[in-house]
Amino acid sequence: MIQINIDCEGPITQNDNAFELCEALIPNGGEFFARVSKYDDYLADVEKKEGYKAGDTLKLILPFLKAFGATDKLVEEFSQRTLSLLSDADLMLKRLVTLGPTFIISTSYRPYLKALSNVTGFPMEQIYCTDVNLDEHKADPYEVERLKAIASEITAMPLLFWTEKKAGGGERLTDEAKQVLDKLNVIFWEEIPAMEIGKAYARVNPVGGAEKARAVLDSMKKTELAFDHIVYAGDSITDVQAMKLVKQGGGVAISFNGNSYALEEANFALLGESPFAIAAIAKLITLKGKEGLSRPLERKNPIGGEGFIAWLKEHGVKDDYIEPLLAHHKTIQLFKIDGTPEQNLIQRSQRMRKIVRGLRVGGLG
Repeated sequence: MIQINIDCEGPITQNDNAFELCEALIPNGGEFFARVSKYDDYLADVEKKEGYKAGDTLKLILPFLKAFGATDKLVEEFSQRTLSLLSDADLMLKRLVTLGPTFIISTSYRPYLKALSNVTGFPMEQIYCTDVNLDEHKADPYEVERLKAIASEITAMPLLFWTEKKAGGGERLTDEAKQVLDKLNVIFWEEIPAMEIGKAYARVNPVGGAEKARAVLDSMKKTELAFDHIVYAGDSITDVQAMKLVKQGGGVAISFNGNSYALEEANFALLGESPFAIAAIAKLITLKGKEGLSRPLERKNPIGGEGFIAWLKEHGVKDDYIEPLLAHHKTIQLFKIDGTPEQNLIQRSQRMRKIVRGLRVGGLG
């Protein structure tokens, strides 16, 4: 038996719910969110700020959502209305639960995951996500006006940029980027925490980074399965620690159309338009084990298109897992990753990510 843990936004849905909420409620909200998200990447991956984790973007934006009129009911109705499943994602979930215990581990707000559960029938008790209660957070009129002004200030800032890591060195910031970083630090760690609405920071704990890794461990306690029975599928910086945990424990960590962060911690990269390929791979693992997935890729890496379909059939995967792939099989590529992923793979994966999720969402961390 295997256990499958899977992220939501990316492997299951096209959405970035937090991005879309900002875009709907805040003037130029997409640009606002992109800047806060890039700041989140910097704090989590570069500065490694103490007490901060990837995905805490969802905490940082809460005061702004509240200032622009977000309520629990509004977020729930918006999430239900805008939910967008990837092609065959519903069928994928239905197949995964027949292969073993399956858990969704998502950074997204609980109302969004409730919408997913309502549409797919996937049980909420097998979903880990970010609890939020907007109605319990208060902001006085001055704070509301100040937060609206700050949102405009952030939107007008350049996107935070730093050079990539180099052997023996680290990231570097331009003078302009240092100024942006200083301003954002004052906003998020001095000004907003001094507000009444700033108490939201202490009450909300997004399920990203280390929290996703803890969710994996908690799910394993429920199933009493060891790491060599665990499959994790994710696509972004919020999945890094969970993927690293599973990979180092001897399990299978799959990047599905992942960005560079996810690819660096995956031992397999899956590219394609349909996430049903995740179910097909999970089925193969139940038949042949991790070695049955890994060994053929040592001879030919990657396996894709018609070759991927033929490979599945050769290893005993039946037509009920093959037929749903046929509409999108030409886009499928499966790579084994040993060490640092090659730049060509990163570019191809990020390109597919943008094709599947759209240019703006696909470009987020």
